[in-house]
Amino acid sequence: MFTTLAYIALFLICSWGIFEIDKRSQSLSRSVFVAIFMGAILGLSLHFISSGSKATIIDWYSVIGNGYVNLLKLVAIPLIFISILSAINKLENNAGIGKLSLTIVACMLVLVMIAGFIGLTTAHVIGLNASTFGQMQSTLTADDVSKTAAVSLPQLITSLIPTNLFLDLTGARSVSVIGIVIFTLLAGVALLKVKKEAPEEGEKLSSGINAIQFWVMKMVRIVIALTPYGVLALMAKVFSTYQLAQFTSLLGFIVACYLAVAMMFIVHAILLVLSGHNPLRYYKTVWPVLTFAFVSRSSAAAIPLAITAQEKFGVPSTIANIAASFGSSMGQNGCAGIYPAIMVAMIAPTLGIDPFSVHFLLTLLPAIALGSIGVAGVGGGGTFAALIVLSTLNFPVALVGIFIAIEPIVDMARTALNVNGSMMSGVIATRVLNKKETEQEKPISVN
Repeated sequence: MFTTLAYIALFLICSWGIFEIDKRSQSLSRSVFVAIFMGAILGLSLHFISSGSKATIIDWYSVIGNGYVNLLKLVAIPLIFISILSAINKLENNAGIGKLSLTIVACMLVLVMIAGFIGLTTAHVIGLNASTFGQMQSTLTADDVSKTAAVSLPQLITSLIPTNLFLDLTGARSVSVIGIVIFTLLAGVALLKVKKEAPEEGEKLSSGINAIQFWVMKMVRIVIALTPYGVLALMAKVFSTYQLAQFTSLLGFIVACYLAVAMMFIVHAILLVLSGHNPLRYYKTVWPVLTFAFVSRSSAAAIPLAITAQEKFGVPSTIANIAASFGSSMGQNGCAGIYPAIMVAMIAPTLGIDPFSVHFLLTLLPAIALGSIGVAGVGGGGTFAALIVLSTLNFPVALVGIFIAIEPIVDMARTALNVNGSMMSGVIATRVLNKKETEQEKPISVN
């Protein structure tokens, strides 16, 4: 009991220190960095106490960590709905909405295919081979495989279209966020028609939407201000949970995943340079988002942070909301791009297939793009993305089950990359749309 109270007191002292730093510097990034450092120290120190006391302490820390994650999920849906609706409210017509959405999705699919190629190359250079893991026991279940047995593009697209808004508001479907975005776009188009056909009623709706947006944004800012304390608790839990033994048996695979993720972050930086942006400024802006995604392993919970960071970087509100929302369920660079591609690189040589032949790449990369949408259709992150891709290629899927045990370890980096990929899609889509408008000399505001 004394140990538990001591660690709760330590957490409160660390929180007070973070509060003082935040008050003086007014920098969320700096506060998050300090929270990571303090959380890591707290988590590592928990390895030196009894397992019973550690479990109790982590339970108390989880009140803050998981509570913060839940609050972010709570404000995500109203933020997405009112922000997109408010942005559409400022448009003069609905001509650009469809083009905007398709551009964002196209950016996501291109990025996930690039990530797949990076993963394939990394595993090949390191020399990973599926035969090395042939004696290890797969933990795949029949239910895991059955979820991906009948995946088809028409079914996936149909699954994205909502049938019951209230069901999606509960998050009951794996694609609930996308369903809400689609409904909001429909409501936005209807709003523009009301403003055109019934100006008086349209003005009332417009004023109400602006007032609600102001209210919701205040609520979101209150939650985001809690980020350092949530990260402190989550980081302590992460560093107290994993043992060295979890890393050693599958170290080569873990190294390949983290190296590929790092390479994809570099590719993102190159794309920023090519689109006329400063990568250092970008990563400084999104640092708190990436940190939270890493320790929470939740793309959905990171949506409010991702939207705010994009807007701070200059991405219009509509694009920021759609990119962050869609990116939580599709086009995930880490889970749907790198992870399955590494497994493909390991299996292909054992089947006598050259993974870098043009014919094979023309089959693999579209399969990865399809799989990135398929993740939204069946849920389950990297495991199901890998199952979809391997099944599409008619590759054996047993290897996927071997890595389920260490998935949480690689999932932290994958989630950070997933979230960065969604934000990059917003940045690139903004650049593409602005370039098209300049060429046509007919600017259409997307704010």
